[in-house]
Amino acid sequence: MTKWVYAPEFVENGKEALNKLKEKKIDLILMDIQMPEMDGLEATRIIRSTIGARPFIIAMTANAMQGDQEEYLAEGMNDYSASP
Repeated sequence: MTKWVYAPEFVENGKEALNKLKEKKIDLILMDIQMPEMDGLEATRIIRSTIGARPFIIAMTANAMQGDQEEYLAEGMNDYSASP
């Protein structure tokens, strides 16, 4: 049996997420769409233009509206989840 170990990292905004990616390799990001200083969409655009296809980014938002999923995927996110 394979045991997976994850050590989550938490940041307050998109700028901090970009700084964390400079410090270490991150495989998965649960990216909040609405954050102070830099929102999740802008952070994702920068990640995709500078780092590329990795890490896997899942958009998270409490204010889900029709059409959001398509917009987030078009901006470079890999998946979408509406949080309760």
